[in-house]
Amino acid sequence: MSDKVVSEAELVSAFERFGITDKKSKEIVKNKKVSQTLFGLLSRVSSDGPLDEKKLALLQQVAVELKGAEVARVDLLVDGILADEIKTNLQVSEGLKYLTSAGEDAELASFQAASGVGIEISESQVESEIKKYLTDIESELTSKRYVMVPKVLGEIRKVPSLKWASPSLFKPIIDKLFLEILGPKDERDVVKKEKKKSSANTEKKGTGAATTTPASERSMFSEGFLGDLHKAGDQPQMYPELIKPHLEFTKGDVFTRFPPEPNGFLHIGHSKAIMVNFGYAAYHKGKCYLRFDDTNPEAEEEVYFNSIKEMVSWLGYKPWKITYSSDYFQELYDLAEKLIEVERAYVCHCKPEEVKVQRGLKEDGTLGGERFGCKHREQTVEENLKKFRAMRDGEYDIGEATLRMKMDLTSSNPQMWDLVAYRVLNTPHHRTGDKWKIYPTYDFTHCLVDSFENISHSLCTLEFRLSRESYEWLCDVLHVYRPAQREYGRLNITGTVLSKRKIAKLVNEHYVRGWDDPRLFTLEAIKRRGVPPGAILSFINTLGVTTTDSNIQVVRFESAIRNYLDHTTPRLLMVLDPIKVVIDNYDPALHGEDIDVPYKPGKGGENFGSRKVKLSSTIYIERNDFREGVADSEEYFRLTPSQPVGLIRVPYTISVNKVVKNAEGQIETIHVKYNHGEQIKPKTFIQWVGDNNKLPIKEIRVYKQLFKSENPNQNPEGFLSDINPDSEHVLTSGIVEKAGFNEIEAKSPLNVEVPGSQFNIAEQKGNNTVRFQALRVGYFCVDKDSSSEGLILNRIVTLKEDSSKN
Repeated sequence: MSDKVVSEAELVSAFERFGITDKKSKEIVKNKKVSQTLFGLLSRVSSDGPLDEKKLALLQQVAVELKGAEVARVDLLVDGILADEIKTNLQVSEGLKYLTSAGEDAELASFQAASGVGIEISESQVESEIKKYLTDIESELTSKRYVMVPKVLGEIRKVPSLKWASPSLFKPIIDKLFLEILGPKDERDVVKKEKKKSSANTEKKGTGAATTTPASERSMFSEGFLGDLHKAGDQPQMYPELIKPHLEFTKGDVFTRFPPEPNGFLHIGHSKAIMVNFGYAAYHKGKCYLRFDDTNPEAEEEVYFNSIKEMVSWLGYKPWKITYSSDYFQELYDLAEKLIEVERAYVCHCKPEEVKVQRGLKEDGTLGGERFGCKHREQTVEENLKKFRAMRDGEYDIGEATLRMKMDLTSSNPQMWDLVAYRVLNTPHHRTGDKWKIYPTYDFTHCLVDSFENISHSLCTLEFRLSRESYEWLCDVLHVYRPAQREYGRLNITGTVLSKRKIAKLVNEHYVRGWDDPRLFTLEAIKRRGVPPGAILSFINTLGVTTTDSNIQVVRFESAIRNYLDHTTPRLLMVLDPIKVVIDNYDPALHGEDIDVPYKPGKGGENFGSRKVKLSSTIYIERNDFREGVADSEEYFRLTPSQPVGLIRVPYTISVNKVVKNAEGQIETIHVKYNHGEQIKPKTFIQWVGDNNKLPIKEIRVYKQLFKSENPNQNPEGFLSDINPDSEHVLTSGIVEKAGFNEIEAKSPLNVEVPGSQFNIAEQKGNNTVRFQALRVGYFCVDKDSSSEGLILNRIVTLKEDSSKN
């Protein structure tokens, strides 16, 4: 690296050229050693355009760790980062250690070995190592059970063979193996968990009493990407005089917009866009439009408009105004003529393959030659106006003419290569009818409608990053107010597909029940599954908003849902696979008293109340809560011929008298004794539903992931070959306590708030709002297919991560 000291202005300029924001650049230059070193590292980069955010972060880590020190052969590290061979912070640190020790003798092969280049640790390898470790600590594991999870997680990270494994693999695999070895959590684990919580979340008062205080919730709107955004009114303008009428309209308030295309159903990624735009405006007491980008009438349908409005409302947001790009078709057309008049647009008759060649592109889309303008680029203003009006009047067929913007073919940015502004469609529009034969493109429409609506913060996802230049160019060329476009990372969930085309294939070929099938990640599907909107917003808030895409494992999403439901959902007794139990010594006078059962035991239960249940002569328990032939020494805590068991909330235990089987040897009935007055301490308590209070369930739909892998799109035989054949199980013999369910259904939506949360959304009544936790089984809601012919339930999530065997 050079000894030359570079000025702060040069540093900031260089950093911005490579994609570091102005604010971040200014923070970096405050540390002279780090900034000078980072400049030296970036000078080794052959390209002159923005770098990937991850690569920039790794190069900055190198600069921080070097702290101005000279290290020989640092080019090996830089080249490794740029080539996507060095991908993690650990690789950077280990690579630097090797270079520091080897000095001028550093060799590529040794460097790559030291920094883990090319080492891929598979999920099966990680699972194998964790199994070995758990076998070694078997005694301690069976004794301490789930309290061992943090310790195991910490120790596994130290296993040498797993040094280069992805850290994201560890927790899901550990949870899965704990479940296989120990079974689901029972009362022993719950008690320990509650004790830990009570000690961690209390504040001692002078009287010696302890009171729980909810932790304050961080807000994504005040930190990270959103916290660093400009203040409303500080948007840079080529023509400063244009900010004045904008501020007269906005009064200095934040104005945002959520601009969906009404050509499909929204998915989980859109929930982040909705939250970013509506939430940021609300946080700053501003306003947010719901604007439909309805410039492609061929693909737009009324069902999509209605669904989008409903999903925005479901997530708890109310648009300041609902607008449509089609509201501005005349104004957009007028500006298109103006663009021609200032010699910045022309009518082009080139075919798509000709335009590719002009842009220096090969058939596969890669660069292959010099860029050049087409022969129509130099037509006169008069000729272009005449042809454009002919397009408007329907004198051209589809594909015969387009209006292209006359931009900068020498730019390195493809978004400046004479984009199309208008195309011929000859398709009626749902709002404007047959008036228009031509329709504007996104690249022409979006920035101008943002300008018309005085948007202060045009917040887009990263795929529009290159579009910022064309966005600003068009506003400036037309001399209109220029909103500030800023880009953030989108939300992706692993183990699914979000492409409208691929979801349509799943629907049309009947792999799923429809666009709202609970196994999908459309917002309609997530709502039908029973996920509360507040759970989604809380989840996104914990992730925050950054300038990199978030690829989140589905188990993290489900964990957030589970946590939200734990605070907001009542508990009911429900049996999935019932077996009949007859209490031989049942005495109505002695044993038929009302039992008060809270809908939610423990802290927060006062918000839910309780109900009365009665023990009856016949009850039903889960078939797997009884086993024959189990030795007393075995770790099975439920009912056996020699082991009594407790019934949840019932004062005394039951013991087996006899077991009645059918001709096939299957258990039909268990006769038991109710141990009234006998203080027998059971090893555990099990679910039960009385015959006098049972509600049969027509179907219980138990869902798992629709696909087998984390990335179904990478299946060499196509994403359909990755479908999990066991993604849906339908149980038809379940029962739930009738009185409790009926009360919850009548009171739905309960709208119980999570203490301290800013995302307590008041829902409107629907099947999906009738939610409850079935003890030891999972969280459930009523499906829309329910009718007077029978109750149908969806499992929302399990009680714990990876409870696939529940």
